[in-house]
Amino acid sequence: MNRTLGLILIVIGIAMLIWTGFTYTKKEKLVDAGPIQISADREKSVNWPPYAGGIILVAGVIVFVASKKK
Repeated sequence: MNRTLGLILIVIGIAMLIWTGFTYTKKEKLVDAGPIQISADREKSVNWPPYAGGIILVAGVIVFVASKKK
């Protein structure tokens, strides 16, 4: 179980180091006055610092190595 968790953390940590965020499009209503509706596509972004991926990667390696010793 711990080996699997360690591998998952390692993969997530590497992915977070490679991709430091992502963007998505959200449709927002600007005007909603009865039958008249005006909406616009807004681009939102989610970013995380690169050191977060490094911390998760190191934690995954520690969990993986610790599970092999038992």
